[in-house]
Amino acid sequence: MSTTTVHTSADADQAPAPAPARPTRRRGELGLLGTLASHGILTLASLIALFPIAWLVYLSLGPDKDDYLHPGRIWGKMTFDNYSFVLTETNFFDWLKSSLVVSLGTTCIGVIIAATTGYAVSRMRFPGYRKFMWVLLVTQMFPIAVLIVPMYQILSELQLIDTYLGLILVYCSTAVPYCAWLLKGYFDTIPFEIDEAGRVDGLSPFGTFLRLILPLARPGLAVAAFYSFITAFGEVAFATTFLLDDEKYTFAVGLQSFVSEHDAQRNLMAATAVLVAIPVSAFFYLVQKNLVTGLTAGGTKG
Repeated sequence: MSTTTVHTSADADQAPAPAPARPTRRRGELGLLGTLASHGILTLASLIALFPIAWLVYLSLGPDKDDYLHPGRIWGKMTFDNYSFVLTETNFFDWLKSSLVVSLGTTCIGVIIAATTGYAVSRMRFPGYRKFMWVLLVTQMFPIAVLIVPMYQILSELQLIDTYLGLILVYCSTAVPYCAWLLKGYFDTIPFEIDEAGRVDGLSPFGTFLRLILPLARPGLAVAAFYSFITAFGEVAFATTFLLDDEKYTFAVGLQSFVSEHDAQRNLMAATAVLVAIPVSAFFYLVQKNLVTGLTAGGTKG
């Protein structure tokens, strides 16, 4: 004999409700404490990075050259006279012109040479291509003090001393090896089938490189351009040695005019440094969308 149990609606109402499902944390996802800690660390790192810039701007508003010794006194006498003096009483715009000519020239020539070099090593297998890349890397190991004398002799023989072209070529000797390595790694991430498709369509190797590969390599080119620009814009030793005319001084050399053996106008130096940062920041803004992509993609393959 069997029995059948009948559940009434009252029994159903008295049944305990199922416990709500606990949210599961995804792998790598931080909890509340971890999120607060990471945001706190990032905020602290941002403040540390921004403090020198804010301090420089603050010192540039001090009217006296010795205000940096007593920074607390600047707050009550802030002025923009340092900026007006730099813009009207110095060769600021000559320095700006020279810096832009040299930096943009280095960027254009350096990126073109580095791109063709990186593409050739990435796609073509010629005798000694590995040794060639190592030679480019070895050139970065020599200190500037060792390179100045032979470079000066070479530029003197070519009559390029105190010329923009001479300084651009010197900077390219520094920027091209690194950028060639960077772009070689980026070109390695572009499928070789794209080159084959270009050949099938009748493009020459240079046409394939120009019309198909370069548009895909814009993030890597942006990183190379930014590095070349910064290398030329802020360099001091080569510019001081190879430029003799005051009207051809770059910003890095022009800043030294505020410092003499017995005097140092640090308030004017601070104001000039703030103004110098404007074109660099503008150039960074133009290429910043591609910087992270280019750096990470270029480092995936060697």
